[in-house]
Amino acid sequence: MPRFVPNPIQRPTLISGASSGIGTATAYALAELGHPVVLGARRVAECEAIADKIRSSGGQAYAHALDVTDDASVDVFVTAAEREFGPAEIVVSGAGDLEFGAADQMTPQRFLNQIDVHLVGAQRLAHRVLPGMRERRRGDFVLIGSDCADRARPLMGAYDAAKAGLEAMGRQMRMELEGTGIRASIVRPGPTLTGMGMDSTPEVIGPVAESWTRWGFARHGYMLRASDIAAAVVAVVTAPRGAHLVLVEVQPEAPLSQNDASPNTAVKQ
Repeated sequence: MPRFVPNPIQRPTLISGASSGIGTATAYALAELGHPVVLGARRVAECEAIADKIRSSGGQAYAHALDVTDDASVDVFVTAAEREFGPAEIVVSGAGDLEFGAADQMTPQRFLNQIDVHLVGAQRLAHRVLPGMRERRRGDFVLIGSDCADRARPLMGAYDAAKAGLEAMGRQMRMELEGTGIRASIVRPGPTLTGMGMDSTPEVIGPVAESWTRWGFARHGYMLRASDIAAAVVAVVTAPRGAHLVLVEVQPEAPLSQNDASPNTAVKQ
């Protein structure tokens, strides 16, 4: 006899921050596996376009406005999502943005805004969704963390602090949810090429890149794709019940070194 009743074949999934980047890639990946996905973000038009693509490929998708900094918006989003596809079996908390700058030079309100989106926004989702998961005694709640959580980088504004708090909350939730059947997990991306922070000017990015190099964070120029992080989320939520992938850190593989190449592996020019 199995120790746990297997998860349903189709697991309704809620994704915050689904309008671009990791959220979008995760929606595509889980929809391809047959799970109904609900895309939430402030940019509803982008979510609608992504949902249309998923449906045109035979998947199930629904888009709805979501502002994770607003209690009422979170409640309306979850209510609408569960009305559309049923109770949430998977939640991927990925909403976030990034504003570069020194921690002391960012205004307190802008600093607080970052904490509200990354940390409190995830807590709002947990507060709304986890009671139902507790009743059903199963579910996956996945937090998109960052390697900045334990290796803070300079000039990241409030991002380092927000992600450190988020991962601390995730570890706390794991202990509090032990024995409930709910798996609270963290997927921790390394440097990933998404739209986040890409609206900054060269005058802002230049000092950031220089400081990262000076402190040893820029070992090579390769970056992850959003689909790489989505693959990690898939691994977490598709692990059989009874197994819990608590923390999955994903880092970009370095380019092959020509100095170390053997005659059999050397790349022909």
